[in-house]
Amino acid sequence: MGRMKQGVRKYDPMVAPAPEQWLAMTEQQRIDLVLAYHRRVGQRAEGETAHAVIHAIVENQIADDELPVRGTAQRLRSEGLDRHEAIYAIGSVLAGHINDLMRKAKAGSRPDDSNSAADPNEAYVSELEQSAEGWRRSA
Repeated sequence: MGRMKQGVRKYDPMVAPAPEQWLAMTEQQRIDLVLAYHRRVGQRAEGETAHAVIHAIVENQIADDELPVRGTAQRLRSEGLDRHEAIYAIGSVLAGHINDLMRKAKAGSRPDDSNSAADPNEAYVSELEQSAEGWRRSA
């Protein structure tokens, strides 16, 4: 119980954080842990904060067993990706989905448009079906 109150102290994308501990932290704490990991292993790059945000969102989605993302991560791992690569694969799909939503919003699409009856996340969930090999080819 004491460990649960402390939350995740150190992040490693190769080891799944306990979902309840991960989700108990603030979003900023999660992002900071991801940033600290990448800095610790020498993976600093331009846009590192945006990268850490996407990384944290994917971990949030993996931690939520009601979302299909945990199953996608498991499938990608069974197809040969390591856990960190699976997070990158899912993150690339997520980033593309966010970009598409932003582009549509900028173009003037509104919630009351005729195409808005569908869940905007259906495209994201559909793209998560891509295989590890498909992700490798697109990366």
